[in-house]
Amino acid sequence: QVQLVESGGGLVQTGGSLRLSCAASGSIFSFNAMGWYRQALGKQRELVAAITSRGRIDYAESVMGRFTISRGNAKNTVYLQMNSLKREDTAVYYCNANDLVGNHWGQGTQVTVSS
Repeated sequence: QVQLVESGGGLVQTGGSLRLSCAASGSIFSFNAMGWYRQALGKQRELVAAITSRGRIDYAESVMGRFTISRGNAKNTVYLQMNSLKREDTAVYYCNANDLVGNHWGQGTQVTVSS
């Protein structure tokens, strides 16, 4: 069983920054990829950013140039640096990790951007 624990969410003003962290524990095998998704109220969950074990990175177009995803040296952690935050970035952010078993999800952390 893999557990993913997110931290770093909170309330920030427009234009501010937050850094989300996600740490994996439990029966960790080699993750194919780790990433961040978000779900705003009344909307579907969407990919924000992902990084593969080979270092390939994908970003949603809406966050490109503002958000940066990275993995820790231990490879079981992933971070999301969010700069120039906008009100439309308000959502619950979920950490995701993919391995041979399938997809694993964290419990989510709320990010609220106020004007």
